[in-house]
Order: sequence, then C-alpha cells, then structure tokens
Amino acid sequence: MTIRKHLANLFHTAMQSAGIPETCLPHIVPGKKAAFGDYQANGAMAAAKVMGSQPRKLAQLIVDHLAPGDMIDTLEVAGPGFINIHLNNGWLGEQIAAFRRQPEQAIKTTAPQTIVLDYSSPNLAKEMHVGHLRSTIIGDALARILEKQGHHVIRQNHVGDWGTQFGMLLAELEDHLKEGETASLALSDLEAFYQQAKRHFDASADFAQKARDYVVKLQSGDDRLLALWAQFKATSFAHSQAIYEQLNVTLTERDVRGESAYNDDLATLVVRLKAQQLAVEDGGATVVFLEELADKEGNPSPVIVRKQGGGFLYATTDLAAIRYRNDVLQADRILYFIDARQSLHMQQVFTLARKAGLVKDTLSLEHHPFGTMMGGDGKPFKTRGGGTVKLADLLAEAVARAETLVRQKNTGLTEDEYREIGRKVGIGAIKYADLAKTRTHDYVFDWNAMLSFEGNTAPYLQYAYTRIRSIFRKAGVSPEAMNGAITLHHEDEKAIAIKLLQFPEVLEQVSVDAYPPQLCHYLYNLASDFMRFYENCPILKEGVRQEEKTSRLQLCDASAVTLKLGLELLGIETMEKM
Repeated sequence: MTIRKHLANLFHTAMQSAGIPETCLPHIVPGKKAAFGDYQANGAMAAAKVMGSQPRKLAQLIVDHLAPGDMIDTLEVAGPGFINIHLNNGWLGEQIAAFRRQPEQAIKTTAPQTIVLDYSSPNLAKEMHVGHLRSTIIGDALARILEKQGHHVIRQNHVGDWGTQFGMLLAELEDHLKEGETASLALSDLEAFYQQAKRHFDASADFAQKARDYVVKLQSGDDRLLALWAQFKATSFAHSQAIYEQLNVTLTERDVRGESAYNDDLATLVVRLKAQQLAVEDGGATVVFLEELADKEGNPSPVIVRKQGGGFLYATTDLAAIRYRNDVLQADRILYFIDARQSLHMQQVFTLARKAGLVKDTLSLEHHPFGTMMGGDGKPFKTRGGGTVKLADLLAEAVARAETLVRQKNTGLTEDEYREIGRKVGIGAIKYADLAKTRTHDYVFDWNAMLSFEGNTAPYLQYAYTRIRSIFRKAGVSPEAMNGAITLHHEDEKAIAIKLLQFPEVLEQVSVDAYPPQLCHYLYNLASDFMRFYENCPILKEGVRQEEKTSRLQLCDASAVTLKLGLELLGIETMEKM
C-alpha cells in the first residue's frame, strides 16, 4: 500500500469517527515544502462546506480523532484548514528497507484487470518511418508498466495487411519470383519495392488490370494468392521486428492481429447495424449518422461502414476489432495509442460501438492521442530531400552519434563497451526525449538536447545510475551485503526516502492517465534529490560512523534500484559503467 493510500485510510476513518459524512474524502497530497509537512490532508475544507462548519475547527476535530500509530510523527492544522503531516523517520526507514528488498512487490496492484493495448500498427506494405515512433514507444512503456503492476496485458499490433494496395504488391512480387529472386531479397528495401510497384502500375495498363484482379481474388480466398500474401507479410514484418528489437520494444509476431483478421466479420457487422436501424443506405453507401457527435449546426456525424462499391472502411474494421476485444479477449480496458489527427474517428468508433451494444457497459474505451514529431523548421520531421525518414535510419544515426559522444567523454573503455554503451545511450535518448514530452503536443526533434548529459534526458539518468553504482565499487562492497537499520537524521536523507516511497504512487497515476511524462519527471527529480543527498550526507569520507555509512549506502542502493526499474519500465536500458 502506498503512503498516500495508507494516509487516506487513516484520515477517512478519523473523519467518520468525527461525524463527517462518508462521502467526504481526506484529499491527501504530497507536501510542497518539508517545513510544511511531508504530506497534507486538505479534505477538511470541502467537508466544512458540506456540513456548514468552520474548516479549521473541523480539521482539528479530525486530528483529535486520529488513532496513534508508528507512521505519523506530528500533525498540525495550518492556514484555512490544511492538516500538515510529518511522517515518522523510524517508520520511513523500515518502509525503505522493505521496498529495497522487493521493489517490484511494492508496485503490484490489488485489483488486476485485463487490459488491451493497441499500438505501433505499421503498414506492412512499407517500412516503418518516424511517424510510427510515438505510438510504438508510448504504447510499449504503458504495456511494461501495467504488466509489472500485475495486470493481464494483451498487446495488439493492428498492422495494415489488407486492402487494394496488396493486389499491386503481390503482382509485383510474383514478377520478381518468376525471375528467380527470393522474397527476402525482393523485399529487402520495402520502400523501393513499393515505389517500383507503383511505377509499374502507372506505366502498364496490363499490370494495373492484373493488380485489380488480384485484389478481388485475394479477398475471395484464392489459395495461391493467399500463400503469396502470407509470404509477403512474413518478410515485411521481419523488417518491423528488427526495428522493435533495436528499440527494445516488447512487440513480437504473436501480438500481430491486423486488419485482415477481421475481414470475415465485416459484412455480418454491417447487417447487424442495419437490423438495429443504426445504419442506413445513403447514396449507395451504408452510413451511420451519429447525433451524439453533431456539429455546431446540428448536423449528425456520418460514419461510412460500407462504400458504394461494397468495400469496407477503417471504421468497420475497428468496430470488429472492438467486438473481438470485448467478446474474446474479455478486456476491462482498451487503450489506443493513435495519432491525435484520428481523434474524431476514434470518437465515432467508440460511440457507435456502445450504441450497437458491441461492448459491455463497464469496458473502458480510451484513445490516448499524441502530437507530431517536428523538424527544426517547425514542420513534420522529413529528410533533407523532403522524404519520409525511415525509422531504421534514425536509430542508426542515434547510435552513431551517441557512440561518438561516449568516446569523447571516456577514453578508458574497450571497443565492445563503446559500441554497447553507444547503443544504449542512443536508443535511450530517442525514446526518453519522446516519452518525457507532453504526449498531446507536437515536439521539435533536437539531437543536441536529447543526447545531453545534463537536464531531463536519458543520458543524464543513465549516468546517474552508473554514478551510484560506482559508489559501491569505490567502497569495495556489494549492495547485497548492505544490511542493518536505515536511519534518517538529515533532512536530505528523509527527502530521498520519501521520494523513493512515492514511486508506486507515480506508477499508479501513470497507469490511470496513460501518461509516461509523469514517470520521466519523477525519475529526473529522484536523480536530482539523490545528488543533493550525496553532496550533503557524506558516505565514504573519514569520520562517518559505520552505522551511518551502512544506512546511507542502503539509501544509495534503493535509489539505484528505483532508477533502473523506472528506466526499464520506459524501455530504456542502463549500464554499470559509462
């Protein structure tokens, strides 16, 4: 149980004992300044409004009804009715000792859910580009956090693997195979292959007709084309898998459930919507008009579920996917990490899914949008030639830049260490620069800022971790050998202890909001608090008592453990030296 929840339970019990209605909550928040308490209970003011009483008198009444215990040292009523809470140092020391031994146990939820995460979703017709980065790493960070908390997490990589473009691509691939080329060789550069197929399509009427015929045959279940399509998918996804592995992303082929998986359900779904009198024929297309999302003039929001020619759209596929996730996967929450430009589309899909009864009332449908990665010119990130930046190229450059930087800062490493540290720093910098930003905002891609060893960056946090570990090497002791009482005499000892114990609280909030910046800022503040503690609380200097040294080394270890775990949950690797 987190500090905040523990305090909330204590104060809620005291409030009820004081005759305050059960619906009034204590509103526990961390203190802004240590002098005004480690935490603060602000519920007396809201309760006073409900009861028509004076806030300060009610706050004192709550304090008078608090049962004595080991957790709280002192309480004081301040201002218009705040209750400042000073935690007991001995209790904090015991909590830190337990947290240090089992940090992962401390973050476990008491109410596990089945949570489906829809993220990454590249188009298998092309190579992954920078536009896939945000969905991939934000979604994966949440998957890691929720899983570590004990939720049953189901990753769903809703790849683009169906549609008219595949007729053209399969016709092109067939031509390459006839010439003796292997699929892996032909598709070694997906972008070039796609462009070649498009040129072929535009230049040859016969090829274009063949491509259109292949679309019909593929969607009709032609065995030969389905086999060719499966070969294309497998080879194409290998490109994505290589990116995931380089990015340290947990998605695998097992998590792929693309558009094609729902193909057989689409016609049935449209029939259902028409039977429910939700969908109507309009100009040859089948459309649902949603009054709930009407514009300012009162015009309902149209959702086309079947085109005039009989084809289906993304909305139809997404509805089928929601039904599958509700009925088969038995989800309690579904989190979609999709570009903010798709916000209206997701609103339409969610609204229609509920109207049609495709999901249970208790299912939480959540779109967590994100902005665009921009170049220095304030426009969407592009190559110098104006083309889309391949994600593989971006990652390769990040690793190369990071390795150069590491070589400049440290000349005492082996070649393998330079490469390994360069890889971890480069990939970590790319990911953290994105994860630390306000998710819904666009942000400017800046190599110098993200690779800096100063400020709120991955290199700074990775270095902070290695610096803590170096303390144990200097001391000539193993962290595992450090035991004994953790005593908190200095204000900076107490500050770092409280910061460490807030880790589970932060993760709880991140999992509710699906908002990784909260964890990033926590880790940065933890590293900053640690540096202040290290500067003001000597550890290895002469004259430090052994008991104090052992206690402080345990605080060091707990800080390192938390930094490492926090970065791991963001998908960022650490190293023992740097």
